[in-house]
Amino acid sequence: MQFLNDIWNGFCSIVQYLWDNADLLAFVILAGIAIAAAIYVVTVKEVIHSAFYLALVFVCVAVTYFFLEAEFIGVIQMLVYVGAITILFAFSIMLTRRYIQKIGDD
Repeated sequence: MQFLNDIWNGFCSIVQYLWDNADLLAFVILAGIAIAAAIYVVTVKEVIHSAFYLALVFVCVAVTYFFLEAEFIGVIQMLVYVGAITILFAFSIMLTRRYIQKIGDD
């Protein structure tokens, strides 16, 4: 019974640590999302998907600025990079993309 009590106390101490450091937990989750999206930017085969993963990376960077209490830089990051640059990438990809049919496809 002491073993189960030790496990329960250990679990409660972990939950209490995470509750006390919720900003650390949120930052770690956000950093994981940003790293995964950055990997998808360079490995995904569809170019338009890559542009939208890049937008997700920019959003994660903007939220990181909010964590650092630099709200103005975070808002500028959202407006300029997510709102303008990524949409410019998406529109340029959609407008210049050519579809080439394979020979023999009917």
